Amino acid sequence: MQTILIILPVLVLAFLIRWVRIIKINSDIQVEQNKRIISLLEHSDSIK
Repeated sequence: MQTILIILPVLVLAFLIRWVRIIKINSDIQVEQNKRIISLLEHSDSIK
């Protein structure tokens, strides 16, 4: 029983750290996509 009480918080912490890391990576990807979209929109405005 004591082993479970020690391992459970460690597992929860590991999953939380992984979850935050995945969100950070996805946010970085989204920022790059947004920059690309903005540059394409600016380029299309200059063509008109």
